[in-house]
Amino acid sequence: MSIEINKTQILKDLRSYYGFKSDTEFAGFLGISVQTLSSWKTRNTFDIDLLYAKCINVDGNFLLKGKGDIQKPNIKDMLPNEMVTKRVTFSDKTKSIKNVTDLLSQPQEEYGIPLIPIDAMAGFGSGGVQVMDYDTQRYVVPEFTELNVDFMIRVKGSSMYPKYNSGDLVACKKLVLNDIFFQWNKVYVLDTDQGALIKRIKKGSDDHIQIVSDNPSYDPYELHLSKIHAIAIVLGVIRLE
Repeated sequence: MSIEINKTQILKDLRSYYGFKSDTEFAGFLGISVQTLSSWKTRNTFDIDLLYAKCINVDGNFLLKGKGDIQKPNIKDMLPNEMVTKRVTFSDKTKSIKNVTDLLSQPQEEYGIPLIPIDAMAGFGSGGVQVMDYDTQRYVVPEFTELNVDFMIRVKGSSMYPKYNSGDLVACKKLVLNDIFFQWNKVYVLDTDQGALIKRIKKGSDDHIQIVSDNPSYDPYELHLSKIHAIAIVLGVIRLE
C-alpha cells in the first residue's frame, strides 16, 4: 500500500521555515510564479529538483517524506540562500595582486571568494581593470565554493527588490560570452554599454534579450547581444541586515 506524501504541507512548512510572509515572497525565492505555487498546492505536487536546488539548507529526507527535521545538521538559522561567512585577512603576497584576472585566479580554499566592485565587472574578462583597494574583502563560503563561484558583487539600488536589497552580496559564476546558453528568468550580472547591470533575463526578439527588474517600478527593455561585453550568472546571495 502506497502512502501519499502531503506535499502541500511540505510547501507550507518551507515557507514558514524561511520566514516568508506571503506566497508571493516564497514564489519569488523559488523563481516561479504565484500561479505555479498555487497550482502545486492544489494538485499536491511540486518540482523536487527545484526545491533541492533552492532550499540548500533543508534536509533531503524532509523534502521527500515531509517527516523529520526540516533543517540539515549543523546548519544555523540561515535565511534563503544566505551563508555563514568569515572575513579572510590578506597575506603580504596577496597585496601584490593588482588586476581582476589575477585576483579571481587565486585558489578559493586559500584566499576565499573575492568581493569586487561592480564596476570591476567590466574588466574581469580581460584583466584590464585595476583593483585600487588591495584590501578587497574576501569570504570563505563553503556552499558557494561547491558551486564554483568566481566572485561576489554588492547590489546597489532597488531595481531588483524584493529579490535583492541594496547592500546584499550576490555570488556570481563567470560564463563564456561566445558560447552562452541563457537560462531564461534567471538573474545575471551583465557588463554592457550602459555599465554593469544585475537583472533577470528573459527571451527577447531576434538577437535580443529582455532585461527585467523584479521591482515593477522599472520597465523591462530589450538589449542586443552585441552590447554585452561580459556576463556571469548569479548563484546565491548573502543578505545583510
